[in-house]
Amino acid sequence: MIISEISESDYARFPSPCYVVEENLLRRNLSLIQHVAEEADVEIILAFKAFALWKTFPIFREYISHTTASSLYEARLAFEEFGSPAHTYSPAYVEKEFPDILRCSSHLTFNSLSQYERFYPLAKESGVSLGIRINPEYSEIETELYDPCAPGSRFGVLASQLPEVLPEGIEGFHCHCHCESSSEALEHTLFHLEEKFGHWLPKLKWLNLGGGHLMTRADYDVPRLVRILKGLHARYPQLHIILEPGSAFAWQTGPLISQVVDIVENKGIQTAILNVSFTCHMPDCLEMPYHPAVRGAQIVEDVKLSNSPFLYRLGGNSCLSGDYMGYWAFDHPLQIGEYIVLEDMIHYTTVKTTMFNGIHHPSLAIFRADHSIEVLRTYTYEDYRDRMD
Repeated sequence: MIISEISESDYARFPSPCYVVEENLLRRNLSLIQHVAEEADVEIILAFKAFALWKTFPIFREYISHTTASSLYEARLAFEEFGSPAHTYSPAYVEKEFPDILRCSSHLTFNSLSQYERFYPLAKESGVSLGIRINPEYSEIETELYDPCAPGSRFGVLASQLPEVLPEGIEGFHCHCHCESSSEALEHTLFHLEEKFGHWLPKLKWLNLGGGHLMTRADYDVPRLVRILKGLHARYPQLHIILEPGSAFAWQTGPLISQVVDIVENKGIQTAILNVSFTCHMPDCLEMPYHPAVRGAQIVEDVKLSNSPFLYRLGGNSCLSGDYMGYWAFDHPLQIGEYIVLEDMIHYTTVKTTMFNGIHHPSLAIFRADHSIEVLRTYTYEDYRDRMD
């Protein structure tokens, strides 16, 4: 259950539409993550691919020291705005960017042996710790779009492809095969990982277990996670163990506040059109797919079983025909101008949004611990125009 401190009387205090990070909820997650890191003697770092609002970094720096990057721009954000070099992994590095990536990184993971061989001469004198991504050929992710271990995956080196003796300079392995997963899934993964790669683990300095560890979810078994990580330490005491979740940091830390701009009806189906877009501003809803919680409404899985007189689909304001989701049951008829609050819209939203159709981009704001509001950014026509020149 999301425990938001933003009340109905606060909605009009924000620009419309607006993503809102709630400081107290963010600190709640950060405190739990810090606790796990200390109890299990591991390092937990922030993955920018899920959350990269850099004006919140001063809060993060109170709890963690490093971040993970998947591109030059993310590596620069880590180095220049977070204030520490990144743990960087990319499916493929390009030569013109590589010197800057080295400059901004403390750890560098290569996706393939061919990339490692190509860039090792440039990296070996840099002081950056080098690693290779491995593929344990095991994942419990059900949505193939998010499964990095699906047959034919372009991610990571198989155990059968590694030589008996690792190439010179490889100090770590990186493994990522989770998505909003449980501690039990990690335990299963480690069984397969050690079964396939255990021969090399005693020779390494670090093991990065990637992201997808949703330890801030209410039903996540945190004590079990700590036990699993302590057990891994006991088996490989020389390993520095790293986790790099993204969603866990920003999980249930704030909503997207929108408004109804029109209500249309077709064949008995009522659609409330909002001043936000699923495809532009909430793409995971369509890609996963999943129905987000809406404050004051109930998700309706089967319309035929609902007896609600106030049943609505929610529609985005782009021209994409599929830019809608539904249904939700409200306890009253919706009105134009009414606020619709879409819960848990901070992770994997602001980093994935587009300006397709030139749709007005939601503002970014922090709801501070003292209930004051700090607007981080509002977007204008010029932001759209300048992306097109």
